[in-house]
Amino acid sequence: MQNFNYERMRLDNRLAAGKKPVGDFPKQQKGFASFDGIVKKNQKIMTPIVSIIMGSTSDLPVLEKAAQFFDEMEIPFEMNALSAHRTPHEVEQFAREAQGRGIKVIIAAAGMAAALPGVIAANTTLPVIGVPVKGMLDGLDAMLSIIQMPPGIPVATVGVNGALNAAILAAEMLALSDVQIATKVLNYKENLKKKITKANAELKEVKYQFKTN
Repeated sequence: MQNFNYERMRLDNRLAAGKKPVGDFPKQQKGFASFDGIVKKNQKIMTPIVSIIMGSTSDLPVLEKAAQFFDEMEIPFEMNALSAHRTPHEVEQFAREAQGRGIKVIIAAAGMAAALPGVIAANTTLPVIGVPVKGMLDGLDAMLSIIQMPPGIPVATVGVNGALNAAILAAEMLALSDVQIATKVLNYKENLKKKITKANAELKEVKYQFKTN
């Protein structure tokens, strides 16, 4: 199978989404073996442990909540666009080599036929979290495609466009063997509780004629 320029694809994905390039992108590289997932940020070298993969860059707005969560948790991640139908060989190669690159959890988003999460799960023993993307049937077609996996090839599936929950679930998986991540996830959930408590207190200040509290 012919290798492809992984870094070039990554750069093209960012440019197509209207975003600036991240890190250094060599002009020529060959295949996944030449990409070690290292990016530069504030002079620190980070190797991704989570991979976010989407069937098309048009899915990026859905995945942004996951990216923002990982930024908040300071969990290194990567984002790529590969199609199970249009780039099947590259998807299989990605899945088979992900663990060797240090990836621990994969989040795969797809709409319509939504084969991407299942194809990835079939080619790796890493946990795969599927994100159905809303489309022609409000995402129901994608959700059913991702959920209905055959025995032996599980894909954990969140709600339609549920990228944030996918990221939280991925962090909880990582937290099983990382105390720092576990603490951050715990703090995140404690803050959620505080937000609800505050909102409830503010609700009490809303007045209606027959409202008793």
